[in-house]
Amino acid sequence: MAIPQRHTPPIEELRQFYVGKSIHDVPKPAVILDRARVDRHCQSMLRAVKTLGLGFRAHVKTHKTIEATCLQIGQGSGDVKLIVSTLAEVDHLLPLLKQYKDAGRRLDILYGLPLPRSQISRLASLGSELGQGSISVLIDHPSQLESVKAFSQHARFPAKVFLKVDTGYHRAGLPPTAMNKNGLIEALAQLEANSEAELLGLYSHSSLSYKDSTAEQAMANLEGEIQGCLDAVNAHAHLFAKDKELVVSVGASPQVTAIENLVNPQGDLSPAAESLCKSIQAVTTGKPGGLHTKLELHAGVYSILDMQQVSTNSRRELGSFKDEIAISIIAEVCSIYNDKERSQPEALVAVGCLGLGREPCAAYPGWGVISQSSYKADSDTGRRLIIDRISQEHSIAAWEHTEHEDTSALPPLPLQVGQDVIIFPNHACVAGALYGWYLVVDSSEGDATKIVDVWVRASGW
Repeated sequence: MAIPQRHTPPIEELRQFYVGKSIHDVPKPAVILDRARVDRHCQSMLRAVKTLGLGFRAHVKTHKTIEATCLQIGQGSGDVKLIVSTLAEVDHLLPLLKQYKDAGRRLDILYGLPLPRSQISRLASLGSELGQGSISVLIDHPSQLESVKAFSQHARFPAKVFLKVDTGYHRAGLPPTAMNKNGLIEALAQLEANSEAELLGLYSHSSLSYKDSTAEQAMANLEGEIQGCLDAVNAHAHLFAKDKELVVSVGASPQVTAIENLVNPQGDLSPAAESLCKSIQAVTTGKPGGLHTKLELHAGVYSILDMQQVSTNSRRELGSFKDEIAISIIAEVCSIYNDKERSQPEALVAVGCLGLGREPCAAYPGWGVISQSSYKADSDTGRRLIIDRISQEHSIAAWEHTEHEDTSALPPLPLQVGQDVIIFPNHACVAGALYGWYLVVDSSEGDATKIVDVWVRASGW
């Protein structure tokens, strides 16, 4: 019996209602996704990992859609390697995953947190539908091996297992030099000997690069994450079978997208780039601890981008946020305060944190940036309109300003009551999750306001 989830209208009804309309003629707030930009970012990533000869695992939690997953995976006959944050994502993607399986593509779906006991039977059931070898899990505590064993009993095949390494982010995982917590690695080896688990390798997810502001910092963070996993391999090499190939899986979008600096036409000859290349080679050809290892990168929000991602400047050739971010929120202006009612000119916008999120961005003091396509400023000062304050169902737009600036001298906002504004959110994953579906446009077709499709998101857990 399927687990009850939020009701979503049939896709045929959604397409009948939305497709062909302008984004300005639909109920608001609504979330917009530019298919051309998503495709461009996905293709760029696939080219980079192919050029470098590295593995890649796509995280789908940002968008949770079938269509964007297809773009992340790409064409061909290669393995389909994904990370999900919820089992609802696997449920939603099941038809697509079965298509890949029927086409002969090998599936490897990683459940992206240490396996909770309450999810064992459900994950095993999904694994049974997808076939042996289709499910991977993370562990960082000996007691989790009972869940791994229970999975094999329910699914009738072993789960593949990543040992979770904490390379400095401190969200989950064990320190590189202390992976064998209470005999964890040895106990896992025993499960593998009993065909109740299969060790896949070591996995790290470090979002330290979210605070970066240069490509050099992003590359250094990726190198640091790789080095942390190499330290783990070297410290515990005596506990791993010498004939076994271990996958070293690392990443988060800023540092993973930084690899594109290594493959751009001009090439990146900076010390940070050279040092990163050496770390990559240490995994792919260096035989750390005398073991065979291969490098896999993983990332997700690179496919959509947001204000936070763009602020890291991890890719030297990436354009302006207004040309690269694929997600935006369209909302209506309810009122204007341009006549000295307040200490600065402001506008009331009919979207709040339940439609935009409340995620900060270190690069500016706001909750979203209003696209310049929504207004025409009297002079090009470079000053942006931002979401300055935010409440549950509404927000306040104002000019971006410094902390001690005299805002009373700022010009009136070039907005009108009743008009729409398009807002680039700080965090695409959170903003998208506040809606049941994306209204899809395609800027490559010449009209970025015409809805060409609807992509339904997975919902719930």
